[in-house]
Amino acid sequence: MTVRVRAHPMGLLMCLMIHLGTAQDSLITQPVLDTVQVPVLRKLTQTAFGVGERLVFDVGYSFIVAGEAVMTIPKVDTVRGRPAYQILFTVNSTPSFSWIFKVEDRYETIFDVEGLFPWRFVQKIREGKYRSDFEAEFDQINNVARAEEKEYPIAPYTQDIVSAFYFARTIDYTGMRPGQRTQLENFYKDTTYPLAIKFLGHQRIEVDAGTFDCIIVEPLIKEGGLFKAEGRIIIWMTNDERKIPVKVSTKVAIGSIDAELREYSGVLGEIKAKVR
Repeated sequence: MTVRVRAHPMGLLMCLMIHLGTAQDSLITQPVLDTVQVPVLRKLTQTAFGVGERLVFDVGYSFIVAGEAVMTIPKVDTVRGRPAYQILFTVNSTPSFSWIFKVEDRYETIFDVEGLFPWRFVQKIREGKYRSDFEAEFDQINNVARAEEKEYPIAPYTQDIVSAFYFARTIDYTGMRPGQRTQLENFYKDTTYPLAIKFLGHQRIEVDAGTFDCIIVEPLIKEGGLFKAEGRIIIWMTNDERKIPVKVSTKVAIGSIDAELREYSGVLGEIKAKVR
């Protein structure tokens, strides 16, 4: 069974009264020129994360701790009078590994608190000699993404890759069968790509942060920078309301990379899936 998340079910984003950069919004459908109706921004409830959350991961290449990844929600901004999380994701190689291959990656999304959709996405990748910068703004009224001084049509409720990761934490996986999918949309560079979240099952795993009962999901993505890989990407999340990512494992051309949760703070509430 495929569950499609487009316009309403648990969804993502969309709909304001004006373009990014102005300061007016409405929660009521209003007439425009007596005939055109302005769509309403949706409101979704989630208890998975909140401002102040900080997750720290050890990133291992084969048997070597090669780097550290940090996912944080440091503050709430205001976009069009609406609260929006600033979400940061950074990956940095350790000093001992940097002389082999230095990594300094930074991703940021501005994520609507009530609608669970992105307003803006920024990516800065520094990996060895490779450099890649990308920014996109999401016009959630006209279904347009603006990037590199161009406009691209996007489907309703399209996510960026970081916001999609956090949105995946809000999905109710209770009762899902292995193989069942939730369908999202992901905009990157100049194209909207399908992004399916495939439910795989349950497993208890142990990491430095503790032992957790987890659900296992697999993002199926063709592009997007953060999760693009040569092989499968598997994510273990706590099997409770928080759905904290505990482990991420991916195959790349020259081996495997695992990120395991080392420490956490500022979580929204009790982690009931923690065994010890």
